Amino acid sequence: MSKRLEDFIKANKEEFDELEVKAGIWGNIEEQLPAEFEDAPKQKKTFSLGFVLRVAAAVIVVMSISFVLYMRNAKNSTGVNLAAINPEYAKEQVHYASLISTKRTELKALSKSDPQLYREFSAEIAHLDSTYKKLNSDLATSPNQEFVLHAMIRNLQSQTEILNQQLMVIEQYNQMKKEQQNESKSI
Repeated sequence: MSKRLEDFIKANKEEFDELEVKAGIWGNIEEQLPAEFEDAPKQKKTFSLGFVLRVAAAVIVVMSISFVLYMRNAKNSTGVNLAAINPEYAKEQVHYASLISTKRTELKALSKSDPQLYREFSAEIAHLDSTYKKLNSDLATSPNQEFVLHAMIRNLQSQTEILNQQLMVIEQYNQMKKEQQNESKSI
């Protein structure tokens, strides 16, 4: 296929040469440009050494901060193997963490009718969650890891109980609103 293309180009070389750009074409284009383009100063696009150094310094700072954050997250995520401490507690931790995730999703869905109530409930859970995270970070350095793991599970149990109570309150509130609407319709 390429041989045929080469032969075609060689055979029609003179016709291709006719398609060359004429010498005065750029002058004609400049004449047809509006005046606003003619008056614009032509700027050189050169960068000073100072500009290049500032950009390089900014890149180094951003990369350094990213590296530090990455290392901190990597350190936290490599944590302790909970199953190695106590397999029963590890199963409970996974179970309660899953329950909490589900309950939080339910709470978020049910709370659309009253965002203020949701914010209050979220603040209550956030306090327990920060305590859980603190326990989790202390777990690796604790001399009694099983005790800390048990405290983490108790924290998760408390979060689950509070979320259940919050869901019940929201459901009762919504039920009460429906009943009031039905009463007002019947009047």
